[in-house]
Amino acid sequence: MEPILFIPILISFFGALFVLPIWIRKAKNVGLKGKDMQKLSGEEVAEGGGVPVIFAFVIGVLAYVFIKTFYFNDSTNQIEIFALLIVVLIAGFVGLIDDIFGWRIGLTKKTKIFFMLFASIPLIVINAGVSRVFIPFTGVVNLGLFYPLLLIPLGILATSVTFNILAGYNGLESSQGILLLSALSYVSWKTGNTWLSLISLCFILCLLAFYIFNKYPATIFPGDSLTYSVGAMIGIMAILGNMERIALFFFIPYIIEAGLKLRGGLKKQSFAKINSDGGLDVPYDKFYGLEHISIFLIKKIKNGGRVWEYEVVYLINAFQILIIVLGLLIFKDFIFI
Repeated sequence: MEPILFIPILISFFGALFVLPIWIRKAKNVGLKGKDMQKLSGEEVAEGGGVPVIFAFVIGVLAYVFIKTFYFNDSTNQIEIFALLIVVLIAGFVGLIDDIFGWRIGLTKKTKIFFMLFASIPLIVINAGVSRVFIPFTGVVNLGLFYPLLLIPLGILATSVTFNILAGYNGLESSQGILLLSALSYVSWKTGNTWLSLISLCFILCLLAFYIFNKYPATIFPGDSLTYSVGAMIGIMAILGNMERIALFFFIPYIIEAGLKLRGGLKKQSFAKINSDGGLDVPYDKFYGLEHISIFLIKKIKNGGRVWEYEVVYLINAFQILIIVLGLLIFKDFIFI
């Protein structure tokens, strides 16, 4: 990669690093803050962390387009790049509305579904991706118009909404976004989609800057504005990179999480029970999230000792890394072509 192409990545990182402290201060001043549910103190933390992250990401990507246009005299993939930006911006805007209203009384499920389907339109109108997909026991099938009109909106809806359900712990959403986008960025690079890989790196560096403030103990929460946009970005990469199968495999923890949430009728929360000593415990008789399973396993490993919030995040991340490694091994013939 040409050294000059590191500039957009650095702009993304330092842009987010610069804007985030300003956003944290302003958000708390205007009341855009939420209670930290995993701590006895119940301190209030700035919300809507997706806004400064998306801002820095857009600036970084535009810097990349500028360099491609004026330095390399190259205008390839620009339609896809701007479609990508529009989808991420719409997803972040929908999430911000939810953040402003509050996660308990925010947009209804039907309204969220409608807006996230709407967010996929930029990819539909440019006929993004490849309509020839592999279906188990059938082989490669050309889906024709069914791909842009059905699979693209369903893909963006599924990844954006599902990414939002494995959440609620300091550093969890941002670190998971870093892991998933890094894995997809690597696959994009190895399969020849270097432009998509570089744009993903811009988002990853924004998330790294955000993680500095979001890790335990967090001074800012991602909010739906970040989780929806990260989820949408995962779906975008799967579509534009023609890597739906491996992206779906990487998404296994979220598929499990969705199943556990459905088990609880989508009414059980991922939050833990906080003991008097500040440690976490499983809040229900059954598991309704990977977070609960992680708490249970850590408690077993520590022989009933205290379970801390950051330990839950580390264990879930370790599981995600395991899934990524397995995915890279299983799909190595696809990656190393």
